[in-house]
Amino acid sequence: MRSSDRLVARIVRRSGPWLGVLAVTAVTGGLAQLALPFVLGRTVDALVSAAPSRGTWLGACAAIVVAAVACDALGVWATGACSTRASEWLRHLTVRHVLGAGPALSRRFSEGELATRAGVNAEEAGRAPETLVTGAALVIPTAGGLVALTLIDPWLTLTLAAGLVVIVLVLRAFLRVSTTLAGDYQEAQGDIAARLIDALAGARTIAAAGTHAEEKARVLAPLPRLRAHAMEMWRTNARAGVQAGVVVPLLEVAVLGVGGFRLAAGDLTAGELYSAARYVVLGAGLGSALGYVGRLARARAAAGRIGELLSEPRRAYGRRSLPPGPGTLELRGVTADGLSGVDLLVPGGCSVAVVGRSGAGKSVLAALAGRLADPSGGAVLLDGVELPDLSREALGDAVGYAFERPVLIGETVADAIGLGLREPGPGADPGAPDAPPTPERLEALRAAARAACADAFVRRLPSGYGTPLADAPMSGGERQRLGLARAFAHGRRLLVLDDATSSLDTLTERRVSETLAGELAGRTRLIVTHRVATAAAADRVIWLEGGRVRGYDRHRVLWDDPGYRAVFEVRRTGPDDPGPRPRRTDAAERAGAS
Repeated sequence: MRSSDRLVARIVRRSGPWLGVLAVTAVTGGLAQLALPFVLGRTVDALVSAAPSRGTWLGACAAIVVAAVACDALGVWATGACSTRASEWLRHLTVRHVLGAGPALSRRFSEGELATRAGVNAEEAGRAPETLVTGAALVIPTAGGLVALTLIDPWLTLTLAAGLVVIVLVLRAFLRVSTTLAGDYQEAQGDIAARLIDALAGARTIAAAGTHAEEKARVLAPLPRLRAHAMEMWRTNARAGVQAGVVVPLLEVAVLGVGGFRLAAGDLTAGELYSAARYVVLGAGLGSALGYVGRLARARAAAGRIGELLSEPRRAYGRRSLPPGPGTLELRGVTADGLSGVDLLVPGGCSVAVVGRSGAGKSVLAALAGRLADPSGGAVLLDGVELPDLSREALGDAVGYAFERPVLIGETVADAIGLGLREPGPGADPGAPDAPPTPERLEALRAAARAACADAFVRRLPSGYGTPLADAPMSGGERQRLGLARAFAHGRRLLVLDDATSSLDTLTERRVSETLAGELAGRTRLIVTHRVATAAAADRVIWLEGGRVRGYDRHRVLWDDPGYRAVFEVRRTGPDDPGPRPRRTDAAERAGAS
């Protein structure tokens, strides 16, 4: 079974009780359609012969018609309900898996692709259950028609069966081709969405460059491919429709012709011939399944695209907690995309700068340090515990991240700083996103904001920490300060700052550096930087080159190497100039001794 078909089967199981209602109404409606020709035939015979039972047969006809109409009405309601339920479950599954897989998945698929698959494709795949049920319900009239024709006259059954074989072959070929074409069409849709999201992210750059026309052409470049797939889908549908449209009338004529000969021979009554004509229409109604097959093809193609996302393994967490410790970070023989054979020991409470040219592996090292990524080889340990063995809560409490371009998530400024932060107290659960923070939690957020030099500007906002993010326009530096505050609120043992002060003014950066060396000095600090002053202020420096550690020592020692100085693109002004002098701390002495 294909992975897309396995996912469709899971969607069917998660469609909720309305799918059962739809199945009951579809089956009941199919049986009503199946019974109607027989009852109509009996009614015709009763009316022709003026039999006393003609009133009973007329009443039976009316009851069957009412039942069929009721089943259709309830079926429409159930169709919408079960499709909505299935799409909702699939969206939850997809988004949860995408977020659980982390950056590994976002590196493989663009943001536009992820949004398209979790949005449009999830909706299309969510229609699979009702399509399968309503399409399968067409088999009831067809099978019933064959049985009924057999009871009337076996020759009529043989004629109908021969035509049905041709119709089934047409539908099978149509499903196979349509699934491929629908997948190509959806892929082109995702390409356009990805380009549009990139353009929206760079709207200011496009406006400044005045390249609206060029960008529109770039975004819509896949449009001819989208049109070509759409036209091919239309041609395939039309071709299958013509084939089925030719077979069905010919089949009805053939069965009626055979029935006419049997009537002339006296083997059929007029009522039986009328019933046979109706059963032929029902039996040949399998040809009307073309629309259901097309919808199923689109659902299978969409399920296949979502299945690609689900095939990426989610990050698994252990159950261990961290033992008491200072936040010692250790990398043993770590190999990853961009790093090779890294062995490092960062003492607890030490401030370590990570420097190197672009592409040296600085951000990869930062991602490995707090398990935003897992190494392909080796191990990363925090206070002697391998990171994959830690529970999600233990890891989140121990490590705080700040990035160059932080994304602020939440309804308010307080939500953005406290994202994922648990309430104080052992075993406490995270507060609900829409619940107001407790006084203890709000004080912890304010303390983190003060450490990041963000408290002053946050208090100037209309509602302070309760200001909605949409009503709080911020500069790049202010966003970085909130990102730092979020990291300070979380990282109780390890802070990983990936170029997180690049947008700060000189005075603010100096104050943040003083905080890192002062009240946050008890935490281990891993600081990715391009600034020589930041490296000089750190206790030790990790110098990366080509994915390997070229140097790991104090800045003053590394400064004697011309290659190290070239990282900062500066020259020594004289033979006695060692570059910026770092301020020594107790942690620096411990790091130098290690």
